[in-house]
Amino acid sequence: MFKHILVPTDGSQLSTEAVNQAVDFAAVLGARVTFFYAKPEYPIAFFGEGALIDPTTPEKFAEIADKQAAAILGACVKLAEGRNVPCESLAVTSDIPFEAVIAGADTAGCDLIFMASHGRRGFSGLLLGSETQKVLTHSKIPVLVYR
Repeated sequence: MFKHILVPTDGSQLSTEAVNQAVDFAAVLGARVTFFYAKPEYPIAFFGEGALIDPTTPEKFAEIADKQAAAILGACVKLAEGRNVPCESLAVTSDIPFEAVIAGADTAGCDLIFMASHGRRGFSGLLLGSETQKVLTHSKIPVLVYR
């Protein structure tokens, strides 16, 4: 069956629940897990003829994003280690999370992506879509969606 599962997380409550379920699933299968986090790019805001000045430098922004990724992924690793599930973590910088998730699964050699669905439905789901839906649409490997 599946031997290596990519588990994207954003640190939200639903994502954390999916991490718990993914670790349990991996334990049953005897699979290993790679936890994945997409850090945002440095935002550059433009207004009128000039750029708004952000008091945060790109370096400081990257440092903050790295700390956030380390905290979120560290909690995931601790959970998996507590359940004796072999794991690693991967964080990349990208403003297009669904592409980063798919690339992360490829880079890590995963054969399954296990991710949460934030459950947008109706008109907002049609307008906004979701990263999960985009991963489902574009991934060449199976995707298991946790609700």
